Amino acid sequence: MTTKLALLSVSDKTGIVEFAQGLIALGFTIISTGGTKKVLEQAQIPVESVSALTGFPEILDGRVKTLHPKIHGGILARRDLAEHLKQMQEHEIPAIDLVAVNLYPFAQTVAKSDVTLKEAIENIDIGGPTMVRAAAKNFAHVAVVVNPERYEGILLEMQERGHLSEETRFTLAVEAFKHTAEYDAVISQWLWQKTAAGTFPEKLILPFTKVQELRYGENPQQKAAFYQEAQAAPGSIACARQLHGRELSFNNLNDVNAAWEIVQEFNEPAAVAVKHTNPCGVATGKDLFTAYTRAYEADPISIFGGIVAVNREVDQETAEKMSEIFLEVVIAPGFSEEALTVLTQKKNLRLLEAPLMANRDRFDLKKVSGGLLMQTLDTAKIDSAGWETVTRQKPTAEQLADMVFGMKVVKHVKSNAIVLVKDGQTIGIGAGQMNRVGAAKIALEQAGAKAMGCVMASDAFFPFRDTIDAAAAAGVKAVVHPGGSVNDEESIAACNEQGLVMVVTGTRYFKH
Repeated sequence: MTTKLALLSVSDKTGIVEFAQGLIALGFTIISTGGTKKVLEQAQIPVESVSALTGFPEILDGRVKTLHPKIHGGILARRDLAEHLKQMQEHEIPAIDLVAVNLYPFAQTVAKSDVTLKEAIENIDIGGPTMVRAAAKNFAHVAVVVNPERYEGILLEMQERGHLSEETRFTLAVEAFKHTAEYDAVISQWLWQKTAAGTFPEKLILPFTKVQELRYGENPQQKAAFYQEAQAAPGSIACARQLHGRELSFNNLNDVNAAWEIVQEFNEPAAVAVKHTNPCGVATGKDLFTAYTRAYEADPISIFGGIVAVNREVDQETAEKMSEIFLEVVIAPGFSEEALTVLTQKKNLRLLEAPLMANRDRFDLKKVSGGLLMQTLDTAKIDSAGWETVTRQKPTAEQLADMVFGMKVVKHVKSNAIVLVKDGQTIGIGAGQMNRVGAAKIALEQAGAKAMGCVMASDAFFPFRDTIDAAAAAGVKAVVHPGGSVNDEESIAACNEQGLVMVVTGTRYFKH
C-alpha cells in the first residue's frame, strides 16, 4: 500500500468516479464502503474495502462500518507527534490522508409526504459525521471533502503543488463542520416537530443554506444574501421558480413574501398588489382578469413599480392587462404559454412560479439586537362564525362578506391599520400610523367618494369614538373590529347614533 490513503464513502455520488481516478493518478490508494465501493468497482477503479483494512466486517445492516480504531486512528493521528506515530506502528494503523464523505440524505428523505419515523431514523448517518468531524479536527494533516464541487479544484492543486496547502485544508474543515452542523440541525428540527407540536424549543437551531448573494440590502450601502430553510415548503418563496427577468433584490423578496401571504387568504380568484410590504390594492373577482383589474383600480398610482401576487394561473388576457404598466414582480401558481409570451417581452419583469402552499410555515421569526423573537404563525381561517353584532343595525349578507374580506386584508397591513372595502375590493388603506384615527383619515382620503356605503375594517379596537365619527362623515356604513376596549360602549353608541353597523370579531391582528 502506498503512503497516501484516501477514504471515499459518499451518499451523493456526483463526480466520485472522476475524483477517484484523479486520486489514483496522484498515487493514492482508495478504500471505500458499500455503495461507493460498488460504483468505483463498476468503473474498474482499484478499491479496497474498509473491512479489509479493519479486519472486521460491516455489521448490523451497515449501521457499523467505519467505527473502528484503524479508521479513526488513521484519521486523527497527529503526524508531528512521535508518540502518535509509534502507536500507529504498534497497532498497524495506516495514515489516512484524505476523507471524502457526505451523509445519508436525511433532508431528502423527510421531505417525502409519506415518510415514516422508522424510515427517517434509518437515514440518520452515524459513521459519516464521525469521520467528517475527525478529519476536520485533524485538518493540519488530513484533507476532508464533503462537497463534490470541490473535487476538481482539489485535484488541480495537488497536481500543481504535490499536496494541499494548510489554508485549503482549513477551508475544507470549516466547510465540513458546517456540513455536520446543518445535518444535525435538520435532524433535531424534524424530530422536534414530530414530537413537540405547539412548543418552543429550549435550544433553537435553524439550518439555512445560502441561495445567493444579493446586489445589496434594503439600501445600496447594505450587503445582503438570501438563505433557504432546509425543509422549506414547496409553495414558499424560497422554493419559487424564477421564469424570467432580472435577479431578485432584497426588497423584491421581502415584498413578494408579503403579497404571497395575502393572496393565499382567498379561495376565489384574487389579486394582490404590494408596495413596501403593505398591500395597495386587493380584490377578488369571477375570474383572474376581473380580480387583477379591480386590484389595479383600487390604487392605480401605488401599484406602479409594485409586486403582484395572484392565486390562479395567469392567462393571456390578464397578462396583457399586467403588461400595460411597470411591475417589478408577478408571482403566480402558473403562467399559460400565451401569458409568458406577453410578459417575457418585458425584460426586467421578474416572473415567479410557485404552487399555493398546502402547508404553511409554523413559526415567524424576528431578529432583535442580540436575540430572536419567535411566535406561531396565525394561520386560522377567517370567517364570520362567532362574530357578534353589537349595534341595533344588523349587517347585510354583502356587508358581512366585505367584513370577512376586510379582515383578511387588514391582518397583513402594518399597524395601526384601517382597510376600507366595497364589493370584494379595497378602496382605501391606512397603514403603519401612530394612531388609529390617522390611519382612518389616510384610508378615507384615498377612497374619496367611493367610501360611501363601504365597510371599514380595523386591526384592533377603537379606544375612542373619533375614528367612528370620521368614518360616518365620509359615508362608511359598517364597521368590523376586534373589540375589547374599555371604551367599546362609546364606539357602539357612536355607530347607533349615526346608523352604522358594528360587528366585533374578538380577534386582534397587530402587525409590527
